[in-house]
Formats: sequence, structure tokens, C-alpha cells
Amino acid sequence: MEIAIREATGSDLEELMRWREIVLREVFSIPAGEDMTALLAENRTYYQTALETGEHVACFASAGGEIVGCGGVCLYREMPSPDNPSGKCGYLMNIYTVPAMRQQGVGKKVVQWLVQEAKDRGAEKIYLEASEQAYPLYRSLGFQDMKGYLKYNEASV
Repeated sequence: MEIAIREATGSDLEELMRWREIVLREVFSIPAGEDMTALLAENRTYYQTALETGEHVACFASAGGEIVGCGGVCLYREMPSPDNPSGKCGYLMNIYTVPAMRQQGVGKKVVQWLVQEAKDRGAEKIYLEASEQAYPLYRSLGFQDMKGYLKYNEASV
């Protein structure tokens, strides 16, 4: 089955929001009945602003005329360094494939498309967070572990 990737635009906001909720619920194990109104409102504001400014590029993957996956890349600039002289970064996020289509190349096509978009927009450092089950896919596409990173957690202080 052929997989087509297309860029999502502001006119796709409702579809983006539907997919974002699916991703959030699965990744963070949020039960179907749990209220996400405030979080989704923040996501809506993010999409409305970041799609317009080009700080976020989103896409949908389709097969047989149905959307079967999605993804996005957040584009930003950090302080330039030897491993990223321009300071331009692309953080891949919200990469998702419906369970029935996993292991069929959907995620691979989404990631390849997002990486190319990030590169085309000047990003020299492209990275993501991954579930253990997705590591083989990302490694096959050239991603490597980033050593030396820690995440602040106020609850542990």
C-alpha cells in the first residue's frame, strides 16, 4: 500500500487537534474519560501560532485515502556550538502511526519527511525523544543516542 505524506496547514487545525489528543492519551497513558480541556487548549494555541510563524511543521501520512499517522517538527534556534554552528534545531515530536499500520513503513516515511523539512529549513541538529519500541526505526534512519542530557524534575528535589 502506498503511503502519502502531506504537510498540515492551519486549515487542518481540527484534524491536528484530534491526532494530538490520540498521541497524548497513548504516550502518557491518559484514560479516555480524563479531562484534557486545558492541555488541549494550550496545544491549540501552540498550533495556531507556530504553524503560522513556521516554528512548527506538521504532516499527515495517508494510505488508501485514510490518515494513518502524523508527526511534527518544532524549529528553533539555540546558542551556536561546534556541533551546531548555526544553532538551528529541529525537534521531532508527535510521531504516531495507528496500531493496525505499524511495521509497514508509515513511521519511517513520516520521519524521513520531517527530517528533510527540518534540513530544508536550515536545522543542523535534529533530535527526538523515543519509546523503546521505536529505537530500531530511528537508529535505522541515522539517529544516535545523545549522551549527557538530564531533565529537571522539581518533584525530586
